[in-house]
Amino acid sequence: MPLDETTVRNIAFLARLKVPDEELERLAGELSNIIGWVEQLAEVDTEGVEPMTSVVEMTMPKRTDEVTDGDYAERVLANAPEPASGYFAVPKVVE
Repeated sequence: MPLDETTVRNIAFLARLKVPDEELERLAGELSNIIGWVEQLAEVDTEGVEPMTSVVEMTMPKRTDEVTDGDYAERVLANAPEPASGYFAVPKVVE
């Protein structure tokens, strides 16, 4: 899909890039090559290929899922403008 200079100018505008007019033709060619490469990738048959999370085989480390309060409520509530009974006090928003 070849791009023309008007399209490249519009892409540059949308990307908030200042591209000089003498660069538009070269940039159109480069962008057309990139889009062609992406279209070529779409032709690759990926049926039956498992998705990868890494290029090396590994198992993600897991930790036990246990609830803790962190045991530092006083430090957290020190940031509250008006703490009340160990909680953040907020203005009433529902009538």
